[in-house]
Amino acid sequence: MHIALVAPECVPFSKTGGLADVVGALPHALARLGHQVSVYLPRYRQTKLTDPEIVVRSITVPYDDRYRFCSVVSGGTQSGAQFYFVDYPAFFDRDALYGTPAGDYPDNAERFAMFSRAVLEASKVLRVPHVFHCHDWQSALVPVMLRTLYAEDPAFRDVGCTFTIHNMGYQGLFPSEILPLLMLPWDLFTMSKMEFFGQVNFLKGALVYSDFITTVSKKYSQEIQTSEYGFGLEGVLRARAATVTGILNGVDYEEWSPEKDKFIAAKYSPEDLSGKAQCKADLLTAFGVTDTNPKIPVVGIVSRFAAQKGFDLITQIMDRLAREDMIVVALGAGDKEYEEMFVRLNRQFPQKIAVKVAYNNELAHKIEAGSDMFLMPSRYEPCGLNQIYSLKYGTVPVVRATGGLDDTIEPWDARTGRGTGFKFTDYNGEALLSTIRQALLAYRDQTSWQVLMRNGMAKDFSWNASAKEYVRVYERVRQLRAANAA
Repeated sequence: MHIALVAPECVPFSKTGGLADVVGALPHALARLGHQVSVYLPRYRQTKLTDPEIVVRSITVPYDDRYRFCSVVSGGTQSGAQFYFVDYPAFFDRDALYGTPAGDYPDNAERFAMFSRAVLEASKVLRVPHVFHCHDWQSALVPVMLRTLYAEDPAFRDVGCTFTIHNMGYQGLFPSEILPLLMLPWDLFTMSKMEFFGQVNFLKGALVYSDFITTVSKKYSQEIQTSEYGFGLEGVLRARAATVTGILNGVDYEEWSPEKDKFIAAKYSPEDLSGKAQCKADLLTAFGVTDTNPKIPVVGIVSRFAAQKGFDLITQIMDRLAREDMIVVALGAGDKEYEEMFVRLNRQFPQKIAVKVAYNNELAHKIEAGSDMFLMPSRYEPCGLNQIYSLKYGTVPVVRATGGLDDTIEPWDARTGRGTGFKFTDYNGEALLSTIRQALLAYRDQTSWQVLMRNGMAKDFSWNASAKEYVRVYERVRQLRAANAA
C-alpha cells in the first residue's frame, strides 16, 4: 500500500512539539512493514536539506486576489520513506512555523491552504497514494479539497483519507471571508460542514470529510467526545463515533534510550543504573545549579509552555514546593505568560527552580536522563511522549490522569512492587502537591525506588504495534472508498 503522510512539522526537519516526533517516526515504522511511504511537509527556514532536488517545478495555486506559484523539492529517502517539501519562501521562510509569541501569523489560512492544494497537485505528478494520512488543522484542507474541489478528478476517485487529531485545542479558526479568498465554495459555510460560531473551522472540515478519524490515545479518543475536552466539536465527533479511534503514539528507542543516547554524560541500563548519577550531575551543571547534595531529587519538565500543560497549578503551590527537599529543572518555550512565570519563579526560588526558555533537543535528553522524576500536570494531554521517554530513562513520571498520561502510567504500589509512576485526577494545586509529596516520600526508600525505575524501563512503547494499528485503519479506509465507489 502507498500511504502519503501530510503534516506541518516533522523531525529532524522542523519541530514545535510532539507532533513532529510522531511524523518523524511513523513513516519509518510503516516502511518496515513493507509499505511505500511518502511524507509531505512545508519547507520552512528551519528545514535543512542536503542536495534538495526540485521534483515539481511549478504548481499554480489560485487565490481570489491572484495566482501564486510554488514548487516541490525532494528531501530524499530516509529509512525507506520519501520526503517532499512544498517550497514557497514568501509563506514559509520565516522565523517560526506558525507565529510569534505575540500570536499566530495573520495569513496562516493562506499558507496552509497553499500547502494542502500543493500536496494534492504534486501527488498527481509524483504518484497518487492509496491513502492520505493528514495531521492536525494545518493539513485539514486536504480532505476538504479532496471531497469538494477535487471530487470529480478521476485521479483521486479511489483515494482514502485518514485524519489524526493531535490536539483538539488547535483548530484553525478564521473569519468567514477566508473561503472566497482561498477559492473554496461558500456552501462549506454551514453548520454541517465548516461553520463554527460564525467562523470557518479547518479542523471541523477535516472531521466532516475524512473517511476515518484517529487520535493519539484510547483515553483521548473518548475524552474529545465530551463537552469538557471536545472544544465545541464533540457533537461532530459523536456523530462520527463509528469512525473514531485512538492509537497510542509510539516512540523511537533508537533516539530515546539511556543505552544509546548520544547527548547524555553516561550510558546506563536496567542492569547497571550507575550512569544515571553522572547524568544528574551533568544536568545540574548545564542548568547552573552548583553546590547541591546529589541525593536531593531532581524533578524535570520539558514542555511547550501553554495553559494546557497545567503550569498554573505550579504557581498555586510553588511557595510550598520550595520548602520540599527537591530541585525543579524546566525547559520549554511558548506562551509569553508562562515563559515569564517560569523566569519569575527562578528569580524567586533560585536554589529550587532552574529554567531555560528554549527549544533544545540536547538539553531535553539531558533532563530525561538526569532527573529522578518527570512532571506533567496537564489539564489535558492527547498522548504525551515525554512520560514515555521518562519511563525508558528510569525517570519516574508524576502526571495527571488524563488522555495518554492515564493510558501509559500505572500507579505505584510499594506493597506489591507494581506500577510505573504517580497520578492525580482532580485538576487543582492541592492534588498536585499531594502527589509530588507521595513521590518524594517513595524516593527516600532507594531499594524500592529502583524497582519502580526498572518497572518503567521494562515497558515497550515502540512504534511497531502502533504502526500495525494504523495499517488496519488504512485498510478499513480503502474498504470504505471501494464500497462508496460501488
